[in-house]
Amino acid sequence: MNRKTLVLPAVVGLLTPVLAACGGSGSGSSSNDAIVVGTTDQFTATKDAPAPVDPAYSYDVGGWNILRQTVQTLMSQPKGEGDPVPDAAESCSFTDSLSERYACKLRDGLKFSNGDAVTAQDVKYSIERALRIKSDSGVFALLSNIDTIETQGDREVIFHLKSADATFPYKLSTPVAGIVNPKDYEKDKLRDGFDIDGSGPYTFKADVQNNSIVSATFTKNPDYKGAVKVNNEQVVLRSYADADAMGKAIDKGDIDVMTRTMSPAQINKLDTGADSNVDLVDMAGLEIRYLGFNTNAPTVKSKAVREAMAQIIDRASLVAKVYGSQAEPLYSLVPASITGHSNSFFNKYGDPSVPKARALLTAAGITTPVKLTMHYTTDHYGPATKQEFEVLQKQLNSSGLFDVSIQGTAWSTYQTAERKGAYDVYGMGWFPDFPDADNFLAPFLDKDNFLKSPYVNNKIIKTLIPASRREADRASATSSLTAIQDTVADEVPVLPLWQGKEYVAARTDVTGVAYALNSSASLQLWELSRGSSS
Repeated sequence: MNRKTLVLPAVVGLLTPVLAACGGSGSGSSSNDAIVVGTTDQFTATKDAPAPVDPAYSYDVGGWNILRQTVQTLMSQPKGEGDPVPDAAESCSFTDSLSERYACKLRDGLKFSNGDAVTAQDVKYSIERALRIKSDSGVFALLSNIDTIETQGDREVIFHLKSADATFPYKLSTPVAGIVNPKDYEKDKLRDGFDIDGSGPYTFKADVQNNSIVSATFTKNPDYKGAVKVNNEQVVLRSYADADAMGKAIDKGDIDVMTRTMSPAQINKLDTGADSNVDLVDMAGLEIRYLGFNTNAPTVKSKAVREAMAQIIDRASLVAKVYGSQAEPLYSLVPASITGHSNSFFNKYGDPSVPKARALLTAAGITTPVKLTMHYTTDHYGPATKQEFEVLQKQLNSSGLFDVSIQGTAWSTYQTAERKGAYDVYGMGWFPDFPDADNFLAPFLDKDNFLKSPYVNNKIIKTLIPASRREADRASATSSLTAIQDTVADEVPVLPLWQGKEYVAARTDVTGVAYALNSSASLQLWELSRGSSS
């Protein structure tokens, strides 16, 4: 069998890899050849989203997978378990007992790819730029707790926070905190197109056709100084229209590694060991899928409609029919492997029940069947998304309480339409910015949430989220986190569906595959290399 399952121990509620993939002889390519990685992520510049790889705008897993290789941050997430570690920084720490003053000292001799020195003033400029531009992607909200940024000399940066935030070091590890050169990035305007200049592990060059990246070349940056060891000279990332095209490419040896998003059928086939030249590595993932609601829309404005949907949807059946062992039912926005998780939706609704759903609608005076459209993206979360929504449609319509239609849209249009409130009910996925319960709650529920949701709960925003962030020991934040999750189950501004595993497939001469994805599903291309391992 060519499947390699990582044994992932729980560390502060986070599952992290401890075993590297092994492999035998493979395609026989020279160790100096570029490693070619396939993805179905689409990178497109549009009128509404002209700057898909600007750190002040990008807020999807595909864009971040590019930025994490190229734009350096003060902190970075380790390949294994534990807290974020200094990257562009030599050291960082809270310097007060209230977790409101965070100081970093830059490594000596940092350079941008054009040779310019990286200074504390560049860090300040970059982060203030993201906060000033305040792009409609909502990514700036990760940094919105910053009050002021102070510099001392060329190497010291001090962040003064508006309120205590034990998760702030994680936020400094995300691409929105990436350090950019003021010569290349205007302070009040996004950088359109696909040019990137940073001080990260790689330099970047994109092959662009029809305003979309066809392939991107990452070349080892000789001037990089940071936390990671780069194990290859060059990686090429190729974008494919769908999982079938990507699968054919690895079968022919056109690519060495296959990442997101493979189809369930492809994963099942590789799991059997049918291809002796390709290994499958799976790891516990923190990806979640959910339904979002425009709570101002007439069709779902009544909480009873959203509650009835929560009462009818059978997560176990959905997962079994579409994803099998590749996913698990989810009863909260916070995955089961994260400290602070609570099965709030199961606690409130129990097993699926049409009579209970009917009672909710009747008590609220809702005429049935409730007619609505559920929207999904056709090309961002994998080929099984359409089938998933067909199953959801059937479950709701079979109850006799709903008349649901479904509609699929390409991601380049979908994400912008969702932010503008064009969809009453829509399917989304979430790959965490960092592995903490806060990042599965605040981005959906806090002020400036990335969904642009009209739902507001002042207790969550003003009391519960701040209370949870004051706790440096994340287990001590459980009571606040549970209260937030219980409120979500009561009011259903979003409806969690399932959490999934992460998969990477690679030809057998590629090593380091086990660490090619971190716990947030972010690519770590520097871990890949060629040669047999044991």
